[in-house]
Amino acid sequence: QVQLVESGGGLVQPGGSLRLSCAASGFTLDYYAIGWFRQAPGKEREGVSCITHSDISTYYADSVKGRFTISRDNAKNTVYLQMNSLKPEDTAVYYCAADAYAFRLTGSDCLNSSEYDYWGQGTQVTVSS
Repeated sequence: QVQLVESGGGLVQPGGSLRLSCAASGFTLDYYAIGWFRQAPGKEREGVSCITHSDISTYYADSVKGRFTISRDNAKNTVYLQMNSLKPEDTAVYYCAADAYAFRLTGSDCLNSSEYDYWGQGTQVTVSS
């Protein structure tokens, strides 16, 4: 059974950092594209970052480029999102998602939420002084 569990959210001051984790079970993470998405109150879910299978490519939304870094630890079957220089506009519930098909997503379409079949429950990130 495929399961994704996010953790690492919390309250942080502007300019601070957080590292989100997405722990996967029921499948081998390295074979699949994984995406991070966020949804703020009253807004649509948006793609933040994604990593394709075998770490071939990574992609970022323009709003987080240079501040966020996505990475994968295959030994732990976990994907991370390191978030630095956080801004109040980064406040949202953050979700990780996994493609249902191995070796499929290889381009920037991995930032499109409709490409994903499995989702975690989300973790709240609040950036406020």
